[in-house]
Amino acid sequence: MMTALHASAQDNAPPPVSKQDLSLLGPIVEHYLTIQAIGLQGKISVELGKVDARLNLAACAAPEAFLPKGSRPWGKSMVGVRCTAPAWVIYMPVTVRVQGDYYIAAGPLPQGQVVSATDLSKASGELTTLPASIITDPAQAIGRTTTMAIRAGAIVRQDQLRAQNVVKQGQTVRIISNGPGFQITTEGRALNNATEGQIAQAKTAAGQTVSGIARAGGILEINN
Repeated sequence: MMTALHASAQDNAPPPVSKQDLSLLGPIVEHYLTIQAIGLQGKISVELGKVDARLNLAACAAPEAFLPKGSRPWGKSMVGVRCTAPAWVIYMPVTVRVQGDYYIAAGPLPQGQVVSATDLSKASGELTTLPASIITDPAQAIGRTTTMAIRAGAIVRQDQLRAQNVVKQGQTVRIISNGPGFQITTEGRALNNATEGQIAQAKTAAGQTVSGIARAGGILEINN
């Protein structure tokens, strides 16, 4: 009788919980970081840190990688992996390197100079160790004005440049008002400076003050 009871208890025991294979988490993190790095200029490489082999996590059907608050998808960082059922979270150290091109000053650039293609020289290196505002495309610098002197060979940064005004205070501007099936053009006098895409104000000959988007060639565009 006791033997029969013992066999029944064994039959009703819960099945053993399977253990998460930690080696499967690395490719999930690597794939996640590769997606996050889309848009970064250059060749991307991901180095994964080691996960503590002593971790005893229940097997997860769909582990999900995520960036913890304050982390970034490049350089030395941390990536989290979580499971909703069963619920657990771990963090993995990573190093994401981006090898690519950036631009330096081909010669000394005084403050107030408009940058041209000949003012820039291409260099290559590890982009994640450089300032976030480096120039990786000449179009980010050409036609802009330096806000400070930049020595020859120095990295050119976007925060050292400003866009030129396409509308200047006091100049005569062409005001183009667009609407469904119509376009009205008039002239006015600009009340402020504005770069391409900024909001500018102008006073029309009738004394009305209008606001619109500054466009190259001294144009104020109003979309109704």
